[in-house]
Amino acid sequence: MEWRERVAREKRAAYAQETYWGRPVAGFGDPEARIVVFGLAPAAHGANRTGRFFTGDRSGDFLFAALHRAGFASKPVSRHREDGLRLSGLWITAAVRCAPPQNRPTPAERDACLPYSARELGLLNARVLVCLGAFAWDAALRLLQIRPKPKFGHGAEVASGGPVLLGCYHPSQQNTFTGVLKPQMLDAVLLRAKELAG
Repeated sequence: MEWRERVAREKRAAYAQETYWGRPVAGFGDPEARIVVFGLAPAAHGANRTGRFFTGDRSGDFLFAALHRAGFASKPVSRHREDGLRLSGLWITAAVRCAPPQNRPTPAERDACLPYSARELGLLNARVLVCLGAFAWDAALRLLQIRPKPKFGHGAEVASGGPVLLGCYHPSQQNTFTGVLKPQMLDAVLLRAKELAG
């Protein structure tokens, strides 16, 4: 919490004239969604700045382009909370609600935020939970109390008695710039999520 607020005060030079959100970030999207994209945490100069997950950063650029191709997003980019972007059939949230130092959430932060995730999922009619990265996968397993713990992998799929979990590599620059996650790989996961959601 302290770090999230400090980043909002000591802004990156490129955003020096902007007012940072600097608070916990809530999920957003279609309240009737059957698919939930479950990320890690707000990025320090992305969602912590804009107040909306995957908005205003390169991970979001990659994700929203795919969501637009799949018909879930009205636009292929998301720059700020008031940019007119709408989601259809999809909700975006994260395991951790506050930007963590070096964009690396800890298990303690995950566990502190799990009750909020549980309440949020309880309000949705989700049939599929697309977990972006191993951290989100682990949080979802804890959230849905799935044991033994299935291994994370891109395209991994687990029926839980509740929403089906789908694993997807996180659209971080580290993954997208190195080709670990390619557009067609993300497209395939989103297509599978659509199939599972009905």
